[in-house]
Amino acid sequence: MEVGGNVWMDEYAMADTIQPALIPPLGAQGYYKPSFQIADIIDGRARLTDDQFLELYENAPLAQLGRYAAAVTERLCPHDYRTYVIDRNINYTNICTARCTFCAFKRNDPSASDAYTLDHEVIYGKIRELMAIGGTQILMQGGMNPALPITYYEELLRGIRERFPTIHIHAFSPPEFVEFSRFFAMPVAEILKRFQACGLATVPGGGGEIFSERVRSRIGPGKCSGDQWLDVMADAHQLGMHTSATMLIGHIEDITDRIDHLHKLRDRQDWALANAPAHYTAFIHWSYQPENTPLDKKRKWNPDDSAHFLFDGGRTVRLADANEYLRMLALSRLYLDNFRNLQSSWVTMGPKIGQLALFFGANDMGSVMMEENVVSSAGTTYCLSEEMICRIIRDSGWIPAQRNQYYQVLKRHDGGNAPDRRPHNPSPARPRQHQITAADAAAYKVAPLVISAKTHH
Repeated sequence: MEVGGNVWMDEYAMADTIQPALIPPLGAQGYYKPSFQIADIIDGRARLTDDQFLELYENAPLAQLGRYAAAVTERLCPHDYRTYVIDRNINYTNICTARCTFCAFKRNDPSASDAYTLDHEVIYGKIRELMAIGGTQILMQGGMNPALPITYYEELLRGIRERFPTIHIHAFSPPEFVEFSRFFAMPVAEILKRFQACGLATVPGGGGEIFSERVRSRIGPGKCSGDQWLDVMADAHQLGMHTSATMLIGHIEDITDRIDHLHKLRDRQDWALANAPAHYTAFIHWSYQPENTPLDKKRKWNPDDSAHFLFDGGRTVRLADANEYLRMLALSRLYLDNFRNLQSSWVTMGPKIGQLALFFGANDMGSVMMEENVVSSAGTTYCLSEEMICRIIRDSGWIPAQRNQYYQVLKRHDGGNAPDRRPHNPSPARPRQHQITAADAAAYKVAPLVISAKTHH
């Protein structure tokens, strides 16, 4: 392959040429030759079809997929840096009308001892703490709480904008807007417009889960449909508000449901890029976390039972491990050719897999996330500081760079004052629990070593 050009060798030679440092070389036994011209996909001359996606998913080794995805990422994001954002997840209420079986955060009973709705002043206090560590935006979402009037949201947005004019407000997911429409007897587009006037800048992709109705109706009763989710985002795009897109894997869906989800996102992105002033800025997928959720009571799929996991009416859960997560990340990078940015989901997968994601299609490490409540409610509590995220990026071969919600770089960390390069004051040494003299140490070094073996009868 000619670096920076479009001259490709045959697929086998290409597989050995695209060589991210953390992905070992492929031997002849570890290479799958696709039935189509994969070089055309990687170079952007052709689109990956649904059938081709399925072929690679079922046959290509993980390292090979990573090699393909890394090449596409390099074409779309040829920079010498990889990005992250400093924000805070603020979940303003956990009271919710939906009864999602994968969620451990919601409280359907407003009188439950741990049900809550945050006062505006509490939220302002959280934002002050975010600004103190250099944060630039909030990700604010909650349950669908029918007791809150529209003034709660409008006054909150205006209050944030007036007190913290530099903070970007990335808030309220499509399911929330669909319920707002029902609660306030008002079209979604009108609510979006009113919230935008109060300070809402962009809309997060929460609640995407899986669009397939056969799956969504079973894991998210009471939540908007997949088409409604997509329509809310189209309304936001028409109003000039960028959004993000998500997908939840590793529950009762099968691979065809995931492909259908990605297909709909790609189609809607095509429409937005051609017809609206805004679009999806990023795609993020993560794996279902089972602890403390009703869905965890279902039987788990045994991979030794059959070669494929097929949808069985929602009776079986197939949890997604690190291999499955990275596999879907690489394939999403090949398929979503009109999405520039893919995020690493270290919050659910942990920092090591989060780092590997940079070699499987992700170009962004997501958020430092000084607060997270939804995933942690399901038993996953990974937390990374800005220093650690910068170190992960730098150790992977890129320069860490802080970004905003529009993926514009705010600060490159090239120099010695980078978060992962700042000198640390050593902590005072603890006193030894056991003191030993020089004579004792000398005697220990010359003492004979005796190894005894037990006698078994």
